[in-house]
Amino acid sequence: MAERRFINRTRKRIVVRFGIDGATKMAFTENISETGFFITTAAVEPPNTHLKVELVTPDQEIIKVRARVIWAKRVPAQLLRRVKGGMGVRIIRFEAGESVYQDLVGVTQETVQA
Repeated sequence: MAERRFINRTRKRIVVRFGIDGATKMAFTENISETGFFITTAAVEPPNTHLKVELVTPDQEIIKVRARVIWAKRVPAQLLRRVKGGMGVRIIRFEAGESVYQDLVGVTQETVQA
C-alpha cells in the first residue's frame, strides 16, 4: 500500500508526558513532524480526544502543547517492542517551546513563512 501522507517525518525518540487533565502518563515519541507526532504507548486515548502533552528534549528543555488524537492502535504493553502501538496526535497549539520543537523537526524560518 502506498504512503498517503505527504508530511515529512523525522524519527526521534523523545520522552513524552501526556494526559487529558494533565501530563501524568509517560511514553516516547517514535517520529515527529511539523504538525504532530506519534506516541508509542499502551495507554492510548480514543480519536478526537484533546491532550495536554509535554515533550522533554535531550537537553531537558520542556515543550508544552495541546494536541488532538488523530488515530490510535491499542496494543498490549508486552507487545509494544514488536508491534507498532500508540497514537498519532496533531498539534493544536503550543503553550511553550515552539522554537525548540521546530529545531527538533528541522524547520527553517523560510519553511515557516512559506
